[in-house]
Amino acid sequence: MYKKILMPVDVFDMDLSDKAIRHAEHLASAEHGEITLLNVLPNSSSSLLRGFAADIRKFEAYMKDESEKKMRILRDVFNISPARIHTVVRFGSVRDEILATAREGGFEAIVIGSRKPGISTHLLGSNAESVLRYAKIPVLVVR
Repeated sequence: MYKKILMPVDVFDMDLSDKAIRHAEHLASAEHGEITLLNVLPNSSSSLLRGFAADIRKFEAYMKDESEKKMRILRDVFNISPARIHTVVRFGSVRDEILATAREGGFEAIVIGSRKPGISTHLLGSNAESVLRYAKIPVLVVR
């Protein structure tokens, strides 16, 4: 169905990703498509942590490394060849980075996990809704 699918994941809340995996896999299987897992980490506020630039860089490097490790584990959960699954880690606003990655990478669809917004998941629900609202390509929100 789609050759290039972007799947934003929160590697620190894998339940949401687990729901979306089978849907992304199904969409990619018909055309031997590829899936790119994207994890967006928050930017460190340099204005609040002035003077700690080296520590911020170390922390961001650590977070990126941990995120990449978790995405390698997640890649093994798919029932398609690992060669067709790519990983990307970016820092910034979740919505903005998802939309920018989709645009820059020429993706044809976005598959994102969500659940009904509650106190603990309100932000993720808002991110899924925001991606759905502003994306220029099809978005599948999996609950």
